[in-house]
Amino acid sequence: MASRIGDIVVDCADPARAATFWCAALGYRELARDDTGVAIAGHPSAPAVLLLASVDPKPVKNRVHLDICPTDRDQAAEVQRLLALGATRVDVGQGERRWVVLADPCGNEFCVMATRVRPEPEPFDGR
Repeated sequence: MASRIGDIVVDCADPARAATFWCAALGYRELARDDTGVAIAGHPSAPAVLLLASVDPKPVKNRVHLDICPTDRDQAAEVQRLLALGATRVDVGQGERRWVVLADPCGNEFCVMATRVRPEPEPFDGR
C-alpha cells in the first residue's frame, strides 16, 4: 500500500458549530481545537476530520462530499435525526435518487445513503 487518507479537511465558517454537529452525527469526539479549527475523530483506523475556519464564500456545491450510512436505523429515521441535529435538506440538482442530500450547519453538503453499515469498532483510544 502506498498511502492512506490521514485527515479529511472541511472548510467552514464556524468550525466549533460544525464540530458539534459532526460529533453528534457520527459519534466522533473532539481531538483538538485551536484558532484555525477543530479536529474530530472516531475509531483510530478512520481518518480524522479537520474542520478549518474559512471566510471564503461557498458559491457552489462541494466538489468532494461525505456519504454517510446509518448504523442502527433506516435511512428515513437517520435523515430525521440529522435534521434534528441542525442539518438542512438541499437540492444540488440530484433529482430522485436513493440517497438524500443534506447540508451541515455550515452549508457543506453530504449524502445519507440507504445502505446500513456496522458501527465503527470500540473502543475509541483518543488517537
